[in-house]
Amino acid sequence: MKSLLGQSPELTHILRTLPMIALSDASVLISGETGTGKELIAQTLHQQSRRRDKEMVTINCAALPSEDVELDLFGRCDADGQVTFRGRLLAAEGSTVFLDEVDALPLSVQAKVLRFLEAGECQLQGSHRLHVADVRIVAATSADLPTEVKAGRFRADLYYRLQVVPVDLPPLRERSEDIPLLLKHYLREYAGSNAVVRLSREAEQCLQRYNWPGNVRELENYCQRLALLQPGQLIQPEELTEAMRPGVQVNSPQFSLPPSGIDLAQVELDLIEQALDMAAGNRSKAARLLGISRDTLLYRMQKYNLSP
Repeated sequence: MKSLLGQSPELTHILRTLPMIALSDASVLISGETGTGKELIAQTLHQQSRRRDKEMVTINCAALPSEDVELDLFGRCDADGQVTFRGRLLAAEGSTVFLDEVDALPLSVQAKVLRFLEAGECQLQGSHRLHVADVRIVAATSADLPTEVKAGRFRADLYYRLQVVPVDLPPLRERSEDIPLLLKHYLREYAGSNAVVRLSREAEQCLQRYNWPGNVRELENYCQRLALLQPGQLIQPEELTEAMRPGVQVNSPQFSLPPSGIDLAQVELDLIEQALDMAAGNRSKAARLLGISRDTLLYRMQKYNLSP
């Protein structure tokens, strides 16, 4: 099973809390942009739980059938109350159900899902008897659920019941110090029997400053493409896409040294202070503006006796 990679404080805190969350049966709501690793979090919670012996059931709420959603989720009984079709929630007895894109869950079944969350009970088609299942619910969304609640597209009571334990995954641009680690990992993983693609220092800095709107999934796909098309090559900034190297002038210095020379230490100090001001004190963001890791920034702040 894949695992989330990174050493940033934001991700480290989440990974440190997962074993404690896994021991509980409380419902979990994982929020984060597309490609941040929400399903990996759900899989990790399941693998570290008492339910690990049974396979986790994944339900993509955006792909549920337009008709008979209740049948698909819960099931059906005959006139005698015997279950003739066990829906996916009931079939997950003793396991974990991962409701991906839970914001797409139709309003028509949200009340029944809420009842299932609260008591493990549901009423199947064709029966007045309540059926019970021991299932843990982990949900994920890339939408702003509070906004969906205000707009009337998502039940407030279901939202609060889902987020007993909230897990908010940061986008990759907010943990840029993890980007070199991820690049190295995926370039090696997709190299296979070929030579590993290498990145020049300047190219790596460009990729560390890039926003990665598709987050880790976009980075992984990019590494796979490099490994396939440019095996063993040393990638320079000019070989990156234009979006990945904004403001980079190929074969031209970014800064010009004045004839009188400069005080390099003072320039470094000034740039660090400017970055911290622009980032409103957010050290991860300031490091990203400077094209360095957060740890490097902290080291240089200590070097100049700047308040951490």
